Amino acid sequence: MLDLELIREQLDEIDSEIVTLFEKRMQLCKDVAEFKIETGKQVLDRKREQNKLKVLKNQVNGDLNRSGVEDVFKQIMAVSRKLQYQILAEHNRLDAIHFQEIDQIKKTDVTVVYQGVSGAYSQSAMFQYFGKQIRHYSVHTWDDAMKAVSSGKADYAVLPIENSSAGMVGDVCDLLIKYNNTIVDECYLKVEHALMGLPDASMEQIRTVYSHPQGFMQCADYLESHKEWETISLNNTALSAQTVLEQKDPSKAAIASELAADLYGLKILEHGINDEKDNTTRFLIIAPKKIYRKDAKKLSICLEIAHESGSLYQTLSHIIYNDLNMTKIESRPIPDKAWEYRFFIDMEGNLSDSSVQNALRGMKEEVMSLKILGNY
Repeated sequence: MLDLELIREQLDEIDSEIVTLFEKRMQLCKDVAEFKIETGKQVLDRKREQNKLKVLKNQVNGDLNRSGVEDVFKQIMAVSRKLQYQILAEHNRLDAIHFQEIDQIKKTDVTVVYQGVSGAYSQSAMFQYFGKQIRHYSVHTWDDAMKAVSSGKADYAVLPIENSSAGMVGDVCDLLIKYNNTIVDECYLKVEHALMGLPDASMEQIRTVYSHPQGFMQCADYLESHKEWETISLNNTALSAQTVLEQKDPSKAAIASELAADLYGLKILEHGINDEKDNTTRFLIIAPKKIYRKDAKKLSICLEIAHESGSLYQTLSHIIYNDLNMTKIESRPIPDKAWEYRFFIDMEGNLSDSSVQNALRGMKEEVMSLKILGNY
């Protein structure tokens, strides 16, 4: 019978030898980094790594061992690259992160743009964040809002990015890539939908309901009990309320905020019809400049990576290696590239932190593209 303790002792000896060899290898990697500082060579050499892995796999027998050796050495190579990035950063041999640190976001004597009409949730979020004394105006689309900031017509835009029940607003994610604007802050607004109609309307008369697609999603259970109603999507919930007022048809209703009912003189037929009673929407505060507050704690980035096995895992390992906490990851299809995706990532950290800088620089060297969306 095999002696388990004896086997474990032998394993411990081998592990100690591996650790000793690993430290020797890492010392040589430091020398490689010094050479790359002098010569300007890139840290990642994909062709050499692929050839090296092929040689190492051919040195062992059996498919399981070949796969295991490949996994082990991919990790070893990744750790050595991260060490090299760290050394290059210490010598200022990696690209600078071109963001300016500021004390506070300016909230007075500014012009703010939001999408929709009076009574839109975006307007409520704007007032919640900036107060009601600012200059403000509305536009028809989220693209128009981003364009207004980018062109200098507005100092800030307020855009919805995520709802606690309906999820991410994908079109806004895409606009964060299309425009070179920056997320400088966020705010959370509790969403309370109501069904509203003309002052003389009754529930029995309703045949058609207007709202934004997110509004319908957030009231799905309620609408399930009224399958006889036709639902028509509009650009936002407040526009739905305005449409009901303009059409003067008691068979038509809107799902919108009680503020919208107030503004357009509509009667609330049902209060609080959203499925999730703690329904909350997260809004982004968008500015044209690359700035971040010195007390910023959340970092948002977008990545495009190689469409190959393990590429996302290797990219995210920079976050792990630098002891950062990733709080969210979402994917969006890349236009004109079937079945390829961008990844939107939120993590904790500040751009002035060396760990954040190392992670970003390491990822930037290895991905197809990386954009810092904001630190707030």
